[in-house]
Amino acid sequence: MDNWRKSSYSGPDDGNECVEIATTPTHVAVRDSKTPTRAMLTFPTPTFTLFMEALAHENTLAQPRIAM
Repeated sequence: MDNWRKSSYSGPDDGNECVEIATTPTHVAVRDSKTPTRAMLTFPTPTFTLFMEALAHENTLAQPRIAM
């Protein structure tokens, strides 16, 4: 994969340490921006999409349920 891009949350105030992703029509790869030549994780696109949706809704999902 050669279309790596860094998270928009990565910047000079955080040491420029973040994750990078690269996409193909069928997969999303994730790697550590500090060590880009080391291992990467690769996920099928639908799986990665569900993961990102869960993160976006983590506040809703993480709220404790109170039985009455």
